[in-house]
Amino acid sequence: MVRPRNGARGAGAATHLLDDVGKAILRQLQEDGRRSYTAIGDAVGLSEAAVRQRVKALVDSGALQIVAVADPITLGFGVMATVGVTVAGDSRLAAETISEIDEVDYCVLTSGRYDLQLEIVCRDNEHLLSVINDRIRTVEGVRETETSICLRVHKQTYNYGTN
Repeated sequence: MVRPRNGARGAGAATHLLDDVGKAILRQLQEDGRRSYTAIGDAVGLSEAAVRQRVKALVDSGALQIVAVADPITLGFGVMATVGVTVAGDSRLAAETISEIDEVDYCVLTSGRYDLQLEIVCRDNEHLLSVINDRIRTVEGVRETETSICLRVHKQTYNYGTN
């Protein structure tokens, strides 16, 4: 799987790398992150070396990272929840602390009703309760949380930047 890299340096950092050929390379990797550079080159009309160089530049620029995505259910994590967090004070500090919690796999600063939106993956409801009560609500500045348990994932893609 290929996804935008956390802390990417902004839209301008890799824009020049995402011409039509760059987007085609990205699409190939989004379909199969283990696809060989030779196979990608055959699909997009470049040599293996040129593809390798393009991918390296995208990774180095912070525009993407190539990672494996595990299925949490298969690994024994039966509960996925989203949590809206209201913070008093600097929400960036709360986000930094909350991001260190292993069970939090997604943490973004937002505008609107909540200061932060989280995605949490836990073994069961007791585990989720412990993470929320003992780890998130004890973070300095956290004033309120609202938790919604995900019943089923209907769509989850990482196909950014190829349109």
